Amino acid sequence: MTDLHDVAVSLDVMVAMRDGVRLATDIYRPALPNGEPAPGRFPVLLTRTSYDKSNPVMQVEPVGKHFARRGYVVAIQDLRGRGNSEGTGDYHHRANAREGLDGADTIAWLAAQPWSNGRVGMVGSSHSGCVQNVAALHRPPALKALWVDVAPITAHGWESRSGGAQRLHMVPALFLHAYDAAEIRDDPVARKAIEDGAMGMREFLQRMPYKRGHTPLAAVPNLEAVLMRYQNFDGLDEWWREEVLDQASKLDRYADVPTVFSSGWYDCFVTEVTWQFAEMAKRSRSPQRLVVGPWNHGGMRGGASRVAEVEFGAEAAWGYDVYNRERLRWFDRWLKDAPTGVEADPPVRLFVMGGGEGGRSAGGHLRHGGRWMSATAWPPREAAPTDFHLTGNGALVTRATDVRDATVSWTHDPANPVPTIGAAVAAFFEWAPIPEGCDPAYISGRARMRAILPDGPMHQRERPELLGCKAPYPLLAQRPDVQVFQTAPLAEPIEIAGPASLRLFVSSSAPDTDFVAKLIDVHPPTMDDPEGFQMNLGEAILRMRFRDGLGSADARPMEPGAIYEIEILLPPTANLFAKGHRIRVDVASSSWPHFDVNPSTGEPLGRHTQRVPARNTVHVGANHRSRLTLSVISR
Repeated sequence: MTDLHDVAVSLDVMVAMRDGVRLATDIYRPALPNGEPAPGRFPVLLTRTSYDKSNPVMQVEPVGKHFARRGYVVAIQDLRGRGNSEGTGDYHHRANAREGLDGADTIAWLAAQPWSNGRVGMVGSSHSGCVQNVAALHRPPALKALWVDVAPITAHGWESRSGGAQRLHMVPALFLHAYDAAEIRDDPVARKAIEDGAMGMREFLQRMPYKRGHTPLAAVPNLEAVLMRYQNFDGLDEWWREEVLDQASKLDRYADVPTVFSSGWYDCFVTEVTWQFAEMAKRSRSPQRLVVGPWNHGGMRGGASRVAEVEFGAEAAWGYDVYNRERLRWFDRWLKDAPTGVEADPPVRLFVMGGGEGGRSAGGHLRHGGRWMSATAWPPREAAPTDFHLTGNGALVTRATDVRDATVSWTHDPANPVPTIGAAVAAFFEWAPIPEGCDPAYISGRARMRAILPDGPMHQRERPELLGCKAPYPLLAQRPDVQVFQTAPLAEPIEIAGPASLRLFVSSSAPDTDFVAKLIDVHPPTMDDPEGFQMNLGEAILRMRFRDGLGSADARPMEPGAIYEIEILLPPTANLFAKGHRIRVDVASSSWPHFDVNPSTGEPLGRHTQRVPARNTVHVGANHRSRLTLSVISR
């Protein structure tokens, strides 16, 4: 259908759920030139949001009006307890028990309307992707296609916990959700407490552990309770296994419908997005697709070709122009039966970072470059797991027989953790003060967000503006609590695309400690970067009490001095290490504020009473083959 003249909008249509609670839903319909709704039946696109359904930048223009002009009815709905929906007190961040039922009920209602052709697709990013995954577990008959963007499928994997450690990017997120919570909409004192807490986020993060009733979030008890759940982790229990927080273990219930999964190499959820695609490709008869670019959590929609301090080139820039064109092809095929050719698209499209001209762009960004590649599966069939062995002198070598037995030790001081320099996080922010003379009524909390931890690749040197960094602001590689293992400068390029992992043999003086692994592309010195550019590709952590699994019964202390074999699953990535570059992996015991700091005491998490240093060791050599495994592409 050609673009229609206008869009007819019905705001705050109250859609009743099976328990009688009504959810506010804005309906965008194709309109005739006179503004009246166009006659006939149309396919429907649904997005459900925990943010403002009337946001013009995130919802109204790129979703509601864009697709309505192209022959769709679009429904944008506030989740239960959010915005103008009923159910005040029922909102628990991601832990909303009725999320799947609400999604299924909304889809059924949309399919039954006289302007609907009975086919419903879902779109949305981040939390709006999560609710797609949960709704799909209920297999609503009218659900015919999905595009799930940057969405985790567990809360314990890469959202609020990771390897047993707490991912702190969810702490400021709770403040954003609390500030516009319906419970305190008419309570200026409570809103001011949340606002002050968000403005003082740097200090708040340093006050851990938190106690219930003693945080600004106490103004919204539901959300403070979630903060306590995220912090006081004793292993997976029934709460963590609820369907709204864990779809990974329930994919046998997932709707078999055409689905695109999209993410970025610097998106915090790329590990789960790629895993979910691979699982659904095995389980489904309907087409499944995967798109991963060089983006952070919002990069695909943002449209920039650069992330943090790195420029990836014009091919990296999508934005809503490309994103909506791709989504339109997808949904036109499955909701309108239009011959768009999506069946012939490759199952997997990946952006391989690297291969750029180097140096700095006019804007001061490292020109790392990159290109798109296609694959028939994830991981790519061309990629072979390849081991790089750690040595006692800090080398990474491919021939294990050349490695002698040795140990590498350092002291983890919880009072002086290794700072995080760029990471794959969601919006990790504090709030900026409202400029003098501005009316607060016109400035949302989201508009005031100012990054505490940049989300993307950065040169691995401390700097004054980043939390946790201290003078004289060294390279992280110069810190005594960061152990560096790297190849010699590469004689030939090495291209990787797929999963990555670090297997270590470790010991500690403490009953509990952390091991953090960070994969780095080391650029050689240039005129623009005289000390080179040490570009982080991915980072992961393992809290040793959970070395055997995250279940409540799995947690157990270490025996001081005993040697344990562990595996740290790094986020997948795709990168060309150019000739003259080095492949490097850094091993440490902290990365703050990406992860909470292990106090080394073995006390219950989130309830420790002291912090003590730990002496940690990595064992290497013929008897302890500590090794980095990368997915190397053969050309």
